Amino acid sequence: MAADAPSHPADALATRLGQKLVSRTEFRGELTLSVTPGALREALRHCKDELGFDYLIDISSVDHFGEEPRFELVYELYSLAHRAHLRIKAPVSEDHCTAPSVIDLWPTADWHEREIFDMMGIRFEGHPDLRRILMWEGYPYYPLRKDFPLEGRDSSVPEVAFSSPAPLEGGPFVTVPSDAGTKDREPRARRVGED
Repeated sequence: MAADAPSHPADALATRLGQKLVSRTEFRGELTLSVTPGALREALRHCKDELGFDYLIDISSVDHFGEEPRFELVYELYSLAHRAHLRIKAPVSEDHCTAPSVIDLWPTADWHEREIFDMMGIRFEGHPDLRRILMWEGYPYYPLRKDFPLEGRDSSVPEVAFSSPAPLEGGPFVTVPSDAGTKDREPRARRVGED
């Protein structure tokens, strides 16, 4: 960082975290801090209460299937006062698939955490109403995990959803094998009825 460049509001957090900070990356004015799982709650609370990151834009999750830790949580924060964006990342082990809830810091986290639980299977400790939001209660799978097949899985609840995997051959979301470039093979590039 150049000596005359303004510092990011979260630079103090990076210093405060010390060994709990895994990495610091800045790209096009956006700062990303990767923290250890045990430091996640402390870092997010500090961002909200001390640094003024009052707007939780999003919480998402990433499945690094085949690696350990398998999952990663990504918190997108914004400070209206500082006009600064901050991304906080933390790994989540498949063996201990939990993270602390941040609903008490940002009430909007409620829906984000429920969606991540429903689609990825990560539980949020302290969440007041952690139940499925898109899939039905009792559904045994997590559709956004990389080991979930694109065609779906057999269902024993035919009145709620498909009872057998959906066929992929020729479907609207399936890339057609060809010598054409990626742009032309992409499903949305085809006109209806073209295969």
